[in-house]
Order: sequence, then C-alpha cells, then structure tokens
Amino acid sequence: MQDAENTLEETAVQNSAIKGQKILSLNKFIFLSVISFGLYPIWWMFEAWRFFMQKDRLDIMPAARAVFAFLFLYPLLDEIKDYAGQRGAACDFSPGVQYVGFVILSLLSRLPDPYWLVSVFAFIFLIPAFQALNHAKRSAPGLSIIEARGFSMPQIILIIAGAIFWLLVLATFIFLDELQ
Repeated sequence: MQDAENTLEETAVQNSAIKGQKILSLNKFIFLSVISFGLYPIWWMFEAWRFFMQKDRLDIMPAARAVFAFLFLYPLLDEIKDYAGQRGAACDFSPGVQYVGFVILSLLSRLPDPYWLVSVFAFIFLIPAFQALNHAKRSAPGLSIIEARGFSMPQIILIIAGAIFWLLVLATFIFLDELQ
C-alpha cells in the first residue's frame, strides 16, 4: 500500500514539471483535420511527442518525429497505448492496424482527381489514440489540463486558409467539369 502511494506521489511530482496540456475535443480534432486537408494530425503528433518528451525526460526532437510521421507514428501509437493503459483508459486499438491504415490512406493522395480526397480522412485511424491520450491526460495526477473551449488564433488562421483552399479545390472540380 505504501509503495502505491509513493508511486502516485512520484507521478504527481513528475507531472508537475510538464507544461499545461491543452485538451481538444474530438469534434474539433476532426474539423481541424478535414479543413487542413489532413495536416492538423501532424501538429497533434508533435504535441503528443512533446508531451512524452517532457513526461519521460526524453532527448528527442518532437518536430522531426511529427514531420517524419511514417517512421515514428507506430512508436507514438504504441507509447500512447501503454500510457493510456496505465491510466485506466480503454485501449482497444492496435497500433499496427492504426499505423497501416493511416499510411495506406495517406498514400492514396497520389490518386487522380477527385479520388485523392479520400486521403484527407487518414486521420480517422488516429482517433482511438487521440481519445486514449486525452483520457489518460485527464486521469493523470498532478497534470495541468486546459480544456480548449474555442479555437486559438493559429487554429482560426488554419480554418480560414483551409476554407479558402477547399473553395478553390471545389471550384476547380466544378469548372473543369464544365470545360470538358
């Protein structure tokens, strides 16, 4: 019993060194992923790697791991599953299946118009890990959680840019059909 209390205290002290964690709702994650043509999950991967870097005091570069997601996504999903499982989150996803699904759907961006749009939905394979990590962060003792109520300024800029780009893509499809 004493060991369990010491472990909880050590975890709380360790978590107090981690910067406040912003928790985004699932609906916002989905919206930002779609509006950004699937680029927002790269930011989410960066934030997840930065969390683990701070939590475990790792000597890693979260930005590089996010940019090279094809190499580092599986270890991230595995790390999330382990961490969430320790925190009592339902981790009924397979990191391997999620990784392969994300990679395959992402590679479909090479398809011809308009079929490449299916690659925008690669983030669907990240949803179980996203939810598990959010649950684990909420249940971690001593971890400062900030629930995102609205959109931040960078997110608003992303929404505006993404909306403009979506309009241009849709206009291109419409006008190309009329020209043919």
